[in-house]
Amino acid sequence: MVMALLSVVVPVFNEEDNIEIFYDTVCEVLTPLSYDFELIFVDDGSTDRTPLLLDVLTQRDGRVRALLLARNFGHQVALTCGLDHAAGDAVITMDGDMQHPPELLPLLIGKWEEGVQVVQTIRKTTEGVPWFKNFTSGMFYKLMNAMSKVHVQEGGSDFRLMDKQVVASFRRFRERARFIRGMVGAIGYRQVQIEFIAPKRFAGKSKFSVRRMMHFALDGITAYSKLPLRMAFYIGIVFSFISFCIAVHVIYIKVFTNEAVPGWSTATASVSLLGGIQLLGLGIIGEYVGRIFEEVKQRPLYWLRAELPEKKK
Repeated sequence: MVMALLSVVVPVFNEEDNIEIFYDTVCEVLTPLSYDFELIFVDDGSTDRTPLLLDVLTQRDGRVRALLLARNFGHQVALTCGLDHAAGDAVITMDGDMQHPPELLPLLIGKWEEGVQVVQTIRKTTEGVPWFKNFTSGMFYKLMNAMSKVHVQEGGSDFRLMDKQVVASFRRFRERARFIRGMVGAIGYRQVQIEFIAPKRFAGKSKFSVRRMMHFALDGITAYSKLPLRMAFYIGIVFSFISFCIAVHVIYIKVFTNEAVPGWSTATASVSLLGGIQLLGLGIIGEYVGRIFEEVKQRPLYWLRAELPEKKK
């Protein structure tokens, strides 16, 4: 009897201090289970010893594979690469910094055995994270859900299990601005959620800078909502009406009264305000046009520098 295969996809970027402990812990958790498994690391252009450590692991353990991207493409693209190459009957995606507890893997697999096709984990909180980061994260999800028809669960993470049928459907989504949490939420199938508290990173620092988080948030909003474009249109209508009222008032003062006084301040304020609104609208439109530009070039999402272990010719 052929055992089902589990694929564990792990994007890594400069995680030399976490690779060994992550590998040992995942193998310790999965080995007793009645499944074969493969561990697929996707190196997202690391500049430290991460690729060398992955090479050693692939030589030591035939269950380990490593996909080395040619440069840094970002976390979401690295996840996509791993999902493209996974061969499992179920595929689990998780980060390699130990903030996605490997001890939860049997619980995710148990839900899959019950017939659930997507087991999504929900991060209630992260140990040691400043309140400001938790606050901004919560505000992002509230804003995202208010602006989009696709519901994205607050606290949703990229730690999840997907059945091979779901993975096959996911592979058909090839947009460049990838917000996988929204994509999985919109993909359907039978889904269930599991809450967890994320521990501190085992070692190293988070690679999600403020700039990366802002870019990630912008990807999520523009990928699933046209509301910013509509808001620019509605704001334009409102201020056009206000401008019309001001124009009527100016004409009335000029024609029917003697109180018309040359006033540069009002004109300057009005022009500045309307100019700012116009620039805001153009900026929103430009963001969407820029994303269209990226899509129509139809470049590949990623390309590999090497695959470990190297295939024999």
